[in-house]
Amino acid sequence: MTGDISFGALPAKAEVIEVCSRDGFQNVKTFIPTDVKISMLDALVGAGFKTIEVTSFVSPKAVPQMADAAEVMTDFKRKRPDIEAVALVPNVKGAEKAFQSGADTLNFVVSASESHNRENTRRTVEESLSELEEVCRLRGDKKGVKIRVSVATAFFCPFEGEISRGAVLKVIDRALSLGCDEIGIADTIGTAHPLKVLDTLKAVRERCPAEEVVLHLHDTYGMALANAMTALFLGYRRFDAAAGGLGGCPFAPGAAGNVATEDMVNFLERLGIKTGLDLTKILSVSHSIPDRLGVSLCGHLAVTRIPS
Repeated sequence: MTGDISFGALPAKAEVIEVCSRDGFQNVKTFIPTDVKISMLDALVGAGFKTIEVTSFVSPKAVPQMADAAEVMTDFKRKRPDIEAVALVPNVKGAEKAFQSGADTLNFVVSASESHNRENTRRTVEESLSELEEVCRLRGDKKGVKIRVSVATAFFCPFEGEISRGAVLKVIDRALSLGCDEIGIADTIGTAHPLKVLDTLKAVRERCPAEEVVLHLHDTYGMALANAMTALFLGYRRFDAAAGGLGGCPFAPGAAGNVATEDMVNFLERLGIKTGLDLTKILSVSHSIPDRLGVSLCGHLAVTRIPS
């Protein structure tokens, strides 16, 4: 991992994709009323996001918080047809509902870890990849609808420990062979470090262009921004983030929230990397979270910066 390291220049621009309304909300135990979800999405749109992961079409028995996914997505697309709406789906049934609700991008999750994939989807990795094949057939020639395959536990797994880059590349190779449009790389439990990120992302870059990859970094060990810096030097410039640092996989013990959107935007802008986002408006949403959702903020900037 510590061999020849060749870094490029930092990019002039980066894209931050807001995922609080999916990954953040799903970990809130008390059901968030649908109108509150919609209102918070409207406020996030006002900050300038071009892409938002709106919800997930999963079993309401497994994730009760997402029981209103169709209503939330339908409302979002009715009001915001110009914004790319992403929906997480774990299977064909979820994909069918996402298509019907007007999602622009389906985020299909497959774990690199067999143990986590069984815990998360009740399937083996191979069974999930076969399901992905069916989702791609279902998509057919629908114009404008993209499929992103996100590789969960791409660095470390709560059950198996360190994950080999070969396990990550296995999922990526299958996704690309099926004609999927984008790849997501997820530090699901937030325990990756820059050298591990470097090793994996260099291999990923040999499979697909960095601009077609989205990094999903949790911040359990406080290394999300250090890992983002490593990715930036390798040419990656698309990152998921959640307002207030909310999030965490319900099926990954010990996983903390995502890197906070306000922290990521502040980090990028201070490096001179433009995001096109309004940090003040993002902070306004984050500061509303404790009162509206009854949960604490997990980021840094929203806690230390007094609301204006």
